[in-house]
Amino acid sequence: MSVNYTAAVKTARMTATRDHFADGILEIGTAGMGTVLATFGLSVAGGSISTDTWTLAFDNNTVSASAAGVAAEARIKTSGAASDLTGLTVGTSGTDVVLDNTNIANGQDVTLTSAAIQHA
Repeated sequence: MSVNYTAAVKTARMTATRDHFADGILEIGTAGMGTVLATFGLSVAGGSISTDTWTLAFDNNTVSASAAGVAAEARIKTSGAASDLTGLTVGTSGTDVVLDNTNIANGQDVTLTSAAIQHA
């Protein structure tokens, strides 16, 4: 039997998740996070919650790439650098993290279009 959460519980869980990661970082990497391509700082508040979805907010939506490669996944680290949320999908649409381009050259501008995580 599958577990079903009420909207109130989903909101509480996503709020706790956002608060855990607020003021942390989002790292964009190649497959398996073999190379970190770009790092975005999460805002102090971390973003907003709407029932079961956390929409992340960042200090800047455009950063300079720190390496070259094809963006394939992402992870979120706490302000204490703990990688507590991994395996986020990355692409140009229909993924957890949406970028303007996934083929990244070292030093190029990387623009984050959106990032949202939905309660399972």
